[in-house]
Amino acid sequence: MKAVKVPKPFEIRIEDVPEPEVRAETDVKIRITSGGICGSDVGIWNGTNSLAVYPRIIGHEFGGIVTETGKNVKSVKPGDQVTVDPVMSCGHCYACRIGRHNVCSTLEVLGVHRDGGFCEYVCVPEKNVHKFHTKMDEKMLSVAEPFTIGTEINRRGQIGKGDQVLIMGAGPIGIAAMQCAKRNGAEVLMTDLVPSRLDRAKRMGADRTVLIHPQGQQGKDQGQELDAELAAFTGGEGIPVVVDTVCIPSSFEQSVQLASPAGRVVVIGLKNQPSRITMADITKKELTIVGSRLNCGCFDEVIEGLEDGTLHAEEFVTHVFPYYEVEKAFQMIREHPQEVLKAVITF
Repeated sequence: MKAVKVPKPFEIRIEDVPEPEVRAETDVKIRITSGGICGSDVGIWNGTNSLAVYPRIIGHEFGGIVTETGKNVKSVKPGDQVTVDPVMSCGHCYACRIGRHNVCSTLEVLGVHRDGGFCEYVCVPEKNVHKFHTKMDEKMLSVAEPFTIGTEINRRGQIGKGDQVLIMGAGPIGIAAMQCAKRNGAEVLMTDLVPSRLDRAKRMGADRTVLIHPQGQQGKDQGQELDAELAAFTGGEGIPVVVDTVCIPSSFEQSVQLASPAGRVVVIGLKNQPSRITMADITKKELTIVGSRLNCGCFDEVIEGLEDGTLHAEEFVTHVFPYYEVEKAFQMIREHPQEVLKAVITF
């Protein structure tokens, strides 16, 4: 079968690899129809993803159609449209025992630590397979995974009806988190450096948007401008929930500064650079600061949202390429990132 493989940084190939077989009683074999390209895939390609092991068949956002199952599989059958949770956990460490398998002590992710779903077929355990109940466009079967990231962010931030939320960054994860927050009944203000991204965010459901000007741009005081917008948004109380999808030290620092007393801050960044945050900034406001990584049992909720129309996959996917043009897709993302929300490759 054909597979998209990154043998080493800055090299991507279409290779012939053995087609997987159903071996275990709980295995599910899936014909892949589509895969979404994530920033972490780009990081594997350009050598900036420190978690990746080479060579690697990339892809952790993927879905397709069941073709075969092990004899003990009960939840899906051949012909079903499905998506795949790429999180692989041990099941017995402390995090797994308390139901937090997404931060398992020996966590592995398909497409990063193990070969992923940018190929014609995969075999995965039944527990990682989630079924669509209404017929979906085949090129959309990969979009559930990024929305599970948004759902996990909402769960970790305890975002619900009546909450006012600032989401910093209007890229794919910011948009997914925004739509999940709107589905939960929250109001959302989004910020970004790129006007076109904010225009798209508004079309896709954001209540307000604020353009952040690059540091050092003459005549702009972005801090005062954002403070004024947040004051108008919250009636002067300050923002109760801040989600940082920019994921740099300065954005984390700003999240803590902007959060209201008793506020919540959700952090998703994996960078190792330290931030300059004092204890007093946290203690005086008694902030709750939480990390959010991958997803923990979010797929069924996301599928429900995609099927009932409260999550909008058709607007989320902006570019589609056949798998053999994957290098073209990567170049598009690298050279014109402001134009791409989610690029999908099809098999």
